[in-house]
Amino acid sequence: MCQICQAVTVTENKVIDRTGQNASSIFNQRTLEQDYRTLKSALKPGLRVLDIGCGSGSITKDIAQLVGPTGYVIGVDNTESFIAEGKKLFDVENLELIHMDFLDFETEEKFDLIVSARTFQWISTLDKAIDKIKSLLKPNGQISILDYNHEAINWTPKIPESMQNFYNMFLMWRKDAGMNNRIGFDLIDIFEEHGFDQIEIFNADEHYERMFPGHVEKIKVWSKVAGSKQMVEEGYISDAERLQAIADYNNWADKEATSMTLKLREVRARAN
Repeated sequence: MCQICQAVTVTENKVIDRTGQNASSIFNQRTLEQDYRTLKSALKPGLRVLDIGCGSGSITKDIAQLVGPTGYVIGVDNTESFIAEGKKLFDVENLELIHMDFLDFETEEKFDLIVSARTFQWISTLDKAIDKIKSLLKPNGQISILDYNHEAINWTPKIPESMQNFYNMFLMWRKDAGMNNRIGFDLIDIFEEHGFDQIEIFNADEHYERMFPGHVEKIKVWSKVAGSKQMVEEGYISDAERLQAIADYNNWADKEATSMTLKLREVRARAN
């Protein structure tokens, strides 16, 4: 399931709205098997795991089930409503969900594995975030981040000019806020700069084709992104341009689209 609309309010320059666009229902439908499938090879019984930007904890609870009763999993998210919903939905004995900015999170017992899916794309304080993760890992502990390269998205055939303009402004808006548009591909250098080693890369591209039931709605994710007026309010695009992009893109998705590929990677590394 595409999670482009996921956002976290941990940027220094912007507050990103992650409560709209039916975000909680999107998060609740996520599973480890569908949305972080490459991580399964890193999970084993007995691990102590931290999930950063866990949303309602739908993937986090799957991690807890795989590490078993001898393991323990903590999910941290700074959107209070998601954590409250997750606590109602997921009653798992070895799972704890906490409402908090993970930069403020402290614990005496460190972690074997720290994971984060589609969250670091929204963080402008990357150096602080990586250093914080390193401080929370056990010696030789492992980090796993799953995220996008927004600069490498591929649409077939070419999308309407109005949506291409919106998308270009979307990338500029993110960049101006200090967010990395190709974080999924830059993580190798970032990990090396922070003293991690044993780096592994796992391809996790999200590919959608109109011939498959339900994929057109996945392709329309950019209409949902354009549904927010935040870029209009901050002067990056006019409301008329935003609405035109939505109309043109939906028509393209319904009548012309063949496929869309979002470039996504899981990158793992170990603290030395």
